[in-house]
Amino acid sequence: METCPPAAATATTCHVVAMPYPGRGHINPMMNLCKLISLKKPDILFSFIITEEWFNLISSDKIPPNIILRTIPNVIPSELVRAKNFQAFIESVGKDMESPFEVVLDRIFSEGFGVNVIIADSYLDWVVRVGNRRNIPVASLWTMSASVFSIFHHFDLLRRNGHFPIQLSERGEEQVDYIPGIPPTRFADFPTIFHEKYRNILLIALDYLSIVPKAQYLLFTSTYELEPQVIDALKLKFPFPLLNLGPTIPYFELRNPNFEDQNVPDYIKWLNSQPRSSVLYVSMGSFLSVSSTQMEEFIAGIFDSGVPCLCVSRGENVVFENDDGDDHKRLVVPWCDQLRVLNHPSVGGFWTHCGWNSTLEAVYSGIPILASPIFWDQVPNSKKVVEDWKIGWKVRRGVEGEILVKRHEIKKLVEDFMNSESTEVIEIRRRAKKLKEVCQVAIAKGGSSDTNLDFFIKDISVFKKNVA
Repeated sequence: METCPPAAATATTCHVVAMPYPGRGHINPMMNLCKLISLKKPDILFSFIITEEWFNLISSDKIPPNIILRTIPNVIPSELVRAKNFQAFIESVGKDMESPFEVVLDRIFSEGFGVNVIIADSYLDWVVRVGNRRNIPVASLWTMSASVFSIFHHFDLLRRNGHFPIQLSERGEEQVDYIPGIPPTRFADFPTIFHEKYRNILLIALDYLSIVPKAQYLLFTSTYELEPQVIDALKLKFPFPLLNLGPTIPYFELRNPNFEDQNVPDYIKWLNSQPRSSVLYVSMGSFLSVSSTQMEEFIAGIFDSGVPCLCVSRGENVVFENDDGDDHKRLVVPWCDQLRVLNHPSVGGFWTHCGWNSTLEAVYSGIPILASPIFWDQVPNSKKVVEDWKIGWKVRRGVEGEILVKRHEIKKLVEDFMNSESTEVIEIRRRAKKLKEVCQVAIAKGGSSDTNLDFFIKDISVFKKNVA
């Protein structure tokens, strides 16, 4: 099961194998990176390897002809159930995908394709080992923030300072100030898997990431200017190129939208009818969720505020209802083009779990954030949004958000956050627009991300293709 390679593909100047971690938040930035490279150098060929399940999920997406989708069997638990036993899922990814990956690699070689480089998700440690055995350079792609990577990389400092395991109930407010390049951070703002109850998952993740120094590149999905201190500190730790290539979001699809009137989605038409910067865009996510009781309070508070809102309701979160009133102040959809929505002039705020991709899309769009994190890197991302960049507010309170936030609190929060006359809101929106400008400069000709992308393409293109 795969898409067809373009004509004369075996004669391509460069062939890249892309191996993403099997999750939406990892596959999307990997695919966007391949597309960004393609825009720079269309004659590069990509073999993008995914499970058969993921092939069915993304094969209908807009994918350039030089990106071949190749599949391995569904040897890991389904995407539909991975959240129910996350430890079993990541253990399966670590032990069950290597062999079928090598089968695909052998098939690539038998077809006459050489391989210049493998771009692999940083959590797939076995790809680095495969690359080293076969003398194929590996570029490790980290799809979370560089700050979160640095926390993992400097885990030994936590042990050395007697700060692991972390007992949130006793030390949640205590700050760590010794991780290079990272501002003082409360334990409560660490990735959730550093908490005591996730110790087994943390040890698995640390084991996977320990192999990153044996790769030949380390790639980040954000821009240098968003995390300069931590990037500079990490560059001192690795003997190979460390490159920020982002934001690896589909901004390139916005530049020439070429949308016909009849192809404008209903949600865009609805946004067109709303005042400038008046709409709160709400995406609660589908992989992990809050309790049903908390979700009910969130929704009631948002709707009671009377603020116009566009809500994405999918997966188990189909709990929203559309507005049947005369004012048409809310619209609920099962899916939308998130980046297109965030760049719409009527959108003034984004309620999000703060996954790194959504965070980058908000930053790129210059939209303030209401942060409602749940798991893993969402918590430190929300800290970065609220305390470091100062472009948003937090929704949830307490350690791991265990304190129920009531609907009247949400109502007041949303009203205040979307009050365009508030001095604080005006300042948040100003800072958000400033970060948008930072991203625009980074991806423009000669910008940091643009320059790094050029370097990476040139560097991998001179490698002699491994053919065995």
